[in-house]
Amino acid sequence: MKKIVQWYKTHTTTAIFIGLLLGIVVGLFVAGRFEKVLVVTDLVGGIYMSALQMMIFPMVFCSIVVGIASIGNMKTTGKIGGQAILYFVVTTAMASILGLVIPRLIGLGKGVQIEMAAADVEATKFTSLLDTLKSLIPSNPVASFTQGNMLQVLVFAVIFGFAVLAVGEKGKAVLNVIDSLNEICMKIVTVVMKFTPFGVFCTIVPVVHSNGISTILSLSVVLIACYLAFFGHSLIVYGGAAKLIGKMKVGHFFKAIMPAALNAFGTCSSSATIPISKKCAEDGLGVSNKITSLVLPLGATINMDAVSILMSFMIMFFANACGVHVSISMMIVILLSNVLLSIGTPGIPGGAIASFAALSSIAGLPAGVMGVYISINTLCDMGATCANVMGDLACCAVLNETLDLD
Repeated sequence: MKKIVQWYKTHTTTAIFIGLLLGIVVGLFVAGRFEKVLVVTDLVGGIYMSALQMMIFPMVFCSIVVGIASIGNMKTTGKIGGQAILYFVVTTAMASILGLVIPRLIGLGKGVQIEMAAADVEATKFTSLLDTLKSLIPSNPVASFTQGNMLQVLVFAVIFGFAVLAVGEKGKAVLNVIDSLNEICMKIVTVVMKFTPFGVFCTIVPVVHSNGISTILSLSVVLIACYLAFFGHSLIVYGGAAKLIGKMKVGHFFKAIMPAALNAFGTCSSSATIPISKKCAEDGLGVSNKITSLVLPLGATINMDAVSILMSFMIMFFANACGVHVSISMMIVILLSNVLLSIGTPGIPGGAIASFAALSSIAGLPAGVMGVYISINTLCDMGATCANVMGDLACCAVLNETLDLD
């Protein structure tokens, strides 16, 4: 038994794959014959999803406040922090645009019908960009949390974060409390994520049972599209930046960073990959320790280009599959929210789940899409984390060439 537990701890990704495959098999061939299987999976899957959703709003709020505070403190580090933040903001915006435009052009998700296993809730109606702007400032922040108004929560977090910075020393006590709350939220999510193989199994069974093999094929298409976008963005944007600004050969750049990229792919954690990324940047790319010591931890916190692509692809896919119209105005709102949420997305496995929950709420998608997304989150997260880490290292290469640290 101890060997099984140890294997589970060290091979969580493999366990998730097994849970996904078993869920597909059970959903296709077993659930229809044994009604109790659906009863049990609905119960366990519902508990798993509720446990994740429980922490979404407090984690997003605390992460953004702490993220803004850390960015504000970066001013004291001079040119390195400023240029790194500018680089990350620009590339994240480019990734978000890519993720919104391409799915719309190719009609990703159109013709796909996904029947939700969980009970849907009435989607929040979006009227216009001006109406959305009018309601951005929450008159009652507590009500924004309880009513699930993610846009107001995001705006309140930004206002609160800058206010904490503005009061200086007197704000440190509050910031320490929020930082502690953020760590607690992430700890709870991390513990819940340990049950992901079981959660994936229980959430995918009723979905596959309700939709059949067509769902599996449609999800395969969106996964392939996401991976093409991840690595197309990495090759063009990161490889281009390394060559044009960093003055190094594209082949040399990708060869030097491959150990970090592969580790990120396997662990789904940009934070856990920092030591390997640092070694690749300094030994393989010749980047100064002054740059890597600052850029890599900062990148693990705020550089979520691939997560932006992933979120945009998934929002458009589920919107088309569920018959939810995403207007140009809504696309702008999602784009801005996507860039902002990238600051608060933790660099840990499953960190994108909170972002997807927030954006799906903003886009007015039915609640049942969460169960489908969670079932393939790890498959998405592996490629996204790999691309994010490559982006961090491309930033190091660019800054090493543009900054004069002597």
